[in-house]
Amino acid sequence: MGHGGNVIDELMTDHREVEELFGRIEALPSGHEDRKTYADQAVMELVRHSVAEEQYLYPAVREHIDGGDSLADKELEDHAQAERIMKDLESCDAGDPDFDRLVGMLMSEIRSHVADEENNLFPRLREACPMDALNELGEKVRQAKKTAPTRPHPAAPDKPPMNKLMDKGAGMVDRMRDALTGRGKD
Repeated sequence: MGHGGNVIDELMTDHREVEELFGRIEALPSGHEDRKTYADQAVMELVRHSVAEEQYLYPAVREHIDGGDSLADKELEDHAQAERIMKDLESCDAGDPDFDRLVGMLMSEIRSHVADEENNLFPRLREACPMDALNELGEKVRQAKKTAPTRPHPAAPDKPPMNKLMDKGAGMVDRMRDALTGRGKD
């Protein structure tokens, strides 16, 4: 969940971890119950990652990159689409007829989003933002992921300051639910 380094390194490590979970899902046959476990783990990581980006990365994009408002808005639209898919996926078991379709949609959406961030947003931010600010953002992102929600909340605010207020409470409730149900555990 927390890896160290500047914000870009932190988020790229998250991307690799989610891709590893996607690979585990793809390696199993349709209907295999472990596909749901890996999907839950991926959703938990994606939600924490998205919340941290919304709290700290996208405000920095708006501040430091020319045209950052439109860039951040596009990233938020990607998050909203992925969150709707994750919300639908939440109620599906691995054997559910919609599970494979929704997992496929989620993987496609996330892979496209990751490619856009890594090939467009991150290089532009690295160029425009001082290294000490990137390092500070890395620490803020790591802290945000510790208290972030682990379940999709499509109706929750996605911009500061309201998201920072709401995310901690939702995160506490989500982690309690996860502990009680064993969600995301191998």
